[in-house]
Amino acid sequence: MSKPYRSTTRLLRAGRPHEGWVNTPVSRASTYVFGSVQAWRETRARREEERLPSYGARGTDSTHALEDALVELEEGFRAKLYPTGQAAIATVLLAYLRAGDHVLLTDAVYEPVRRFCSEHLARLGIEHTYYRPDGVGIESLIRPNTRMIYAESPGSLTYEMPDLSKLSTTARKHDCWLAVDNTWASGLLHKPLSLGADISILAATKYLGGHADVMMGAVITNARAWRALERATIDFGQTVGADDAFLVLRGMRTLPLRMAQHARSAMRVAQYLQSRTEVARVLCPALPGDPSHEIWRRDFRGANGLLTIELSDACSADDAERMIDSLQLFGIGASWGGFESLVIPVSLQSSRSLPGNEARGPMLRLHVGLEDPEDLIADLERGLAAMSQPLRSLRIS
Repeated sequence: MSKPYRSTTRLLRAGRPHEGWVNTPVSRASTYVFGSVQAWRETRARREEERLPSYGARGTDSTHALEDALVELEEGFRAKLYPTGQAAIATVLLAYLRAGDHVLLTDAVYEPVRRFCSEHLARLGIEHTYYRPDGVGIESLIRPNTRMIYAESPGSLTYEMPDLSKLSTTARKHDCWLAVDNTWASGLLHKPLSLGADISILAATKYLGGHADVMMGAVITNARAWRALERATIDFGQTVGADDAFLVLRGMRTLPLRMAQHARSAMRVAQYLQSRTEVARVLCPALPGDPSHEIWRRDFRGANGLLTIELSDACSADDAERMIDSLQLFGIGASWGGFESLVIPVSLQSSRSLPGNEARGPMLRLHVGLEDPEDLIADLERGLAAMSQPLRSLRIS
């Protein structure tokens, strides 16, 4: 697609033909039948370099349409789809790392990735070291066998943001791949590949699907990184169903509208929480005064619905749980990015390795959904009031 249109317009048209069905029909298929042995042989010979219909696990019209839309969204070269975000991350790590290699991981990495590295990469003879989530001091950690820098932009739970332009310069200098988890921005608000990254990873389960009804991961690469990812994806048998691809592609059509509303409501809720004496800090890079605010302003085009709050040191863990249990609109759930508001308690002790992450009071992560923000604020006010007294009624689910 030509580039005179703005990103929102391009997203509405990405992954579909200029004529024909507005929504690409669902193509449920496994076996592709050829007209001749010669056609079969030619397709098998060409499919390593070209995207051709040959077998359902390698893609159908539905998955190809979603891949095309993701490439448009992330301004990349090619894309692959996975059953979950974690599957996408695991495939990336195994695609580019070998026994004897070393990878640098942000200390703010998604917690299941920590376990994957300590249990599975270690078993394969691949070493890992954590670096500060803002990237400061990373060059001193690079070894002769370092093959990848893995970043989150911003990091999980506390939203520290590295300078990707500097990280990409460091990666090129030391001949490392730079892989970035871009789920927070979902491709719409942030373009890691344009800032020098080789690999951008998305949990499409979150904002891309947007309706809490589909699981999926995606990886978009530049041309240099593509071949290794494609081979690993095929060899590991990674694929997704046509119905799930259809749901994510449909969700992407409203991504700009949903993301803008999430951000507006989150800022309203954040301002309310900052006014409360029970709240010591509200963590969000879009807030003035946040340590990552300047990088966010420079490299991002907006925000989302995620906030993490640190309660006052006068509050206990029991107080925090009492608050959560009293909420009626915020469901207790580990994911985010759907239309609904969610809350979970946060423990940095179990999700960080480097010192300096000690919180004074209990921490909660909020996902501000598409409910009216004034109703959400009233719900939070109820929750804050409940911290000082035992619950007198069951939580309304």
